[in-house]
Parts: sequence; C-alpha cells; structure tokens
Amino acid sequence: MRRFLLVSLLFIALLLSGCRGGQPESQCERCHAGLELASETHQDCIACHGGDATISDKEAAHAGMMGPRNPSDPKFWDKSCGQCHDYQLQRLKSNLMLTNTGFIKNIRLTWEGGEDRLYATRAQQLFDADGEPVEHHSVLNLQNLSGELYRKYCSLCHVGVESNQSWKGSHASGCAACHFPFNENGTYQGNDQVMRGKWPHSASHRMEPLPTNEVCIRCHNRSGRIALSYQGFNDGNNGMVPVNNAFPGPELISGARNVTHIQADIHHDKGLECIDCHTSRDVMGDGYAYENMYLQTEVACEDCHGSATQRPKFQAVNRENDEAVRESRSYQRQLQLGDQLVQTSKGRSYSNVFYRDGQVVLVGKRDGREHVSKVITGTAEHQIAGHERMECYACHSAAVPQCFGCHTQYDRSKKGMDFMLGRETPGRFSETEDYRSLYPFPLALDQRGRIAPLTPGCQTFVSVLDRKGMPVKQEYVAEFRGKKQLRFAPFYSHNTAAKAVGCSECHANPSFLGFGQHVVVGQSVESTLLCEKADELPLDGFMVMKQGQIQPFSAVVREHSRPLNETEVRRVLMVNQCLVCHDNPKDPIYQQAINYDRIEECFKRAAATE
Repeated sequence: MRRFLLVSLLFIALLLSGCRGGQPESQCERCHAGLELASETHQDCIACHGGDATISDKEAAHAGMMGPRNPSDPKFWDKSCGQCHDYQLQRLKSNLMLTNTGFIKNIRLTWEGGEDRLYATRAQQLFDADGEPVEHHSVLNLQNLSGELYRKYCSLCHVGVESNQSWKGSHASGCAACHFPFNENGTYQGNDQVMRGKWPHSASHRMEPLPTNEVCIRCHNRSGRIALSYQGFNDGNNGMVPVNNAFPGPELISGARNVTHIQADIHHDKGLECIDCHTSRDVMGDGYAYENMYLQTEVACEDCHGSATQRPKFQAVNRENDEAVRESRSYQRQLQLGDQLVQTSKGRSYSNVFYRDGQVVLVGKRDGREHVSKVITGTAEHQIAGHERMECYACHSAAVPQCFGCHTQYDRSKKGMDFMLGRETPGRFSETEDYRSLYPFPLALDQRGRIAPLTPGCQTFVSVLDRKGMPVKQEYVAEFRGKKQLRFAPFYSHNTAAKAVGCSECHANPSFLGFGQHVVVGQSVESTLLCEKADELPLDGFMVMKQGQIQPFSAVVREHSRPLNETEVRRVLMVNQCLVCHDNPKDPIYQQAINYDRIEECFKRAAATE
C-alpha cells in the first residue's frame, strides 16, 4: 500500500510539472514571478520563446530568444508555434487575413494597379481549392500608388504586422494577434510585476484559445466596419451626428473616432459571439488560397435557418478523431460520437451546431448556452415568386454602413510609415469624406448572382502632390473597366434584424435600386445628392432614369456582379401596383409567378384614361 501511494504521488508530481518534467530548474521565474502560464500545455518558457532557462544573467539568458515579446511573429513561427501546430500554421499561411490577396487585388482595381498577377503580403506558392498552383508576389514589389496605399494605410490590420498605437485597435502579429489579445492601449496588466504596465504587450500572458468579440473589433472597425455594426455601433462623421432610434454617444474608438449606439445584430442581442457562427476555417483559413473573402467564408444563413425549399443539412460524428471533435475540446460543451452536426455551405461540419429532436440548436462555444434556430423552410413569406435570387440579408439587414466621397491625398513631399518595411519612406496619405449613410441601401447582383446590398467600394477621388508639394493629379477618378467611374461592392454588414425591410419600401423606393437620394418627376428620377464631378449624377447611387430610360453609370465591382438591368428594375417597380391591395407577404398571390404583361396592360389603360 505504501509503495502504491509513493508511485501515485510521483505520477501526480510529474503531471503537475507539465512540460518541465525532467528539465533543470528554470531561472525564468526568478524575474518573472507571477507571470501567467500560457496554458496547461504551454508551461515551458524556452519551448516557445527560446533563450536559456538555466542562466541567471538576464542578457545571457535572453540571447537567442525569438521576439522576445512575441515568438508567434511570422519571422519565428516556423520555429515556435509551428513546431507543435504545423497543421494550423500551414492553414494560416494561405489565410486571407495574412495574405490580404483579395484586399490588395481590389485596391489595385480601384487605383489602376492592374490585374496581371496576384500580390500578397509575402511571396509564396500556394494551391487553390481545385489543387492548382497559385503564385503570390510580394506587395513590397508593387511600385505604384495602390502598393503604397496598402503598405502605408491598410496593412496594419493584417495579422502579419503588429499594430500598437491605436486606441482599442492595437493587436500583436502572428498567432498572438488573436490568441494573446491586447487591451485598449496595448499594455500588460497581469501578475508579473517586472512586466506590469509595459507596452506594447498583450494584456495577459494567458493564452485565449477562443478569441472574444473584442479581438475581432481590433481590426474589423474600418472599411466594412462589420464588428461595429454587429455590436450596434456606428461611427458617423462624428459621434454626435443624429441617427434615428440611436442611443446617445459618443464613445471613443481607434483613429480618434466617436461612435453612437444603433440597433445591434439580432445574433449579438441573443448572446452569440463572432466565433459562435464563424468556424476556424473562416477565420484561420482551410489551407487553400482564395482571391476574395466570400470564397474563403463557409458559413451561410441557410446553414442554420434553411432556405425556402431546403432544410438545414446534418451529419453524424462517427470518428473520435473528427476535426470537429478536436476543435470542441476548448468549448464548454465537447462533442460526442453520434452527435448530429449541421453542415456549412461547403459541406463541412460545424463544431457547435446540432440537429436535435427536429430542431437546429447552436451552443455557445464559450458559455455553453443553447440557442434554437428558427428554420424558415416552407414558410409563405420566404417562398415569394421572384425572390429566389435574394440573399437573406438583402431583406434582413437593418443598416448598411455607406461612406460616400472618399477624398484621398498622396503627398510625396512628406514621409509616411511603410508598415511592411517598418520605416518611413517618401509619400504620405490623408483622407476626408463627404457623407455617411446607414439606410436605405442599394441592391444589385453579387458574386454568386444573387441580389444583395451594396456599399461604396471604393468611391475614391485621388489627389497626388509631387516632391515639391505641387499637384500632379487633382480629385482624379480612377478608371475601372476602361472608363472613369465610381464603384460599389456587394456587402453583408452583419447588422441582421428579425424584421425584414417592408415590401413597399423596397418596391416603391428607387433608393433600393441604386438611384440614391432623389425626387421622382414624371418618368425621371432626379438626384438630390450630386457628385461634384458630374452635374446630374448622384454621389450616393449608380443608376439614373431620364424620361423612362434607365442607365447605370457607376460600376459594381467583384466578379460576376452587376446592377439590375432595365427589365429587372421595371419589374421591381411594377410590383408596387400589386402592393396597394396585397400588402401582406403571406398573401397566396405571391406564391404564383407574376404576369408582368398583365401589369403592363394596367399601366397602358391608366395612361389612356388620363
């Protein structure tokens, strides 16, 4: 019995020693007493940071360290995180959050940078989803205005570069960008008195296996502003701009911007975090190289809610080494063999969404709370004839951030920080804007050929000053597809509402079709917010109507995207005649295909009697 007890105590001691078992006593704790363990499986300082834990002299012990603050920086991650997590690292190397391939590609299209090859944050060869090789060229070699803009204005949000001077917008580089989050001002606030208050550091040395919404908002608060919209924030021209049904502001965020509180996304109000819907493959990549985020993202509204005709798909867990099982180890609710898992739009299993007793149940990854998802399959209001091409969020978006008239100046007489090179080089960017809007929002065909909201993307007027500060270009509109034109892009704002946009709002308000703010005069739609480059064209739209003739004048970017054509616009407006009497979307009349010729006859009869 005594021998058994001795062996048991020895075994427990070895377990408690973690990664340090059998190793000489570490000298790290002599200075860093109180420093939090990264995790129960990351207890050996040297395995991650490098250096020599047997030496008490600080300089000698720190020699050869990776970082030393952040061994997960891309310069070191093959020797640090990648030693144990090669599967995750290889996925991350092709991830759009690192490569920014789509970001750079679309900047080049906007700024006349060409489309001859793919540029990314680093030169490397990857493979696309069909297994074909994809060559990425380094953005450091992109010697034009679009390359300069990315390196000096956009690159701070990609996970390969540390951002440490933005209030509520700072983050580490590499894996630590998500798993060792910064606080508002990037200072360490843990228990190690040697490090406490130092900048730039993560708020704690404790690893965060499940990134919080505060991690996501560090980057996703500019451009599309999806993290702001999701949590119910709007950064208007300043926080005091009146917003209908908004709560008082302002609240300060990065870039010295103020935000007001608006209606949040319904999923946020229900308590869902970003990671509860998005899979690790959305966030970290799946190992394939994609050109745009919509191709990498695998989640869709229909996965949990079904479509008009098909219920959500599911599949049973039948292997204990299933990837979904492995991912759930950090969750409040771990997966079991036999669990029925809902499938993503790419046919892969969610790790926290179950099919149980005829219901779709999403379980919060962090808190374990259960949320029953309403399945809309077969409901009358979702089977309206003619709505087959509608994205769910075309009707269910409460707000879409739109920023009109972006005036960007590039001044070669001043120096600006090149965040990719880590030093200042000649050329500094600055920008102003004309107007912001949340609602209404225009609709057009997106990359999938479905009708979706649009936002300006990117509606840029460029001014360039030479090395003497003299203007070379003044308020220049770049060419796209062979002509000078402003651009809009398909966009999901992450501001979903249970209540859909009203039928009469969409069918009777030309703003939803891309005409911007307007007044209707006879058979013409006259814009009231005009572009300063054209006397008769709207700044906040991409369509005009003159004497019944409809003409798009701005481009809708992204492959396969386009404005609605004249026939489609006319049919949308025709339905408004039906809505005068049939204003209930559940009305059986809308389950039938509309006879537009019949409506046209009504128009002609009405015109004849005037």
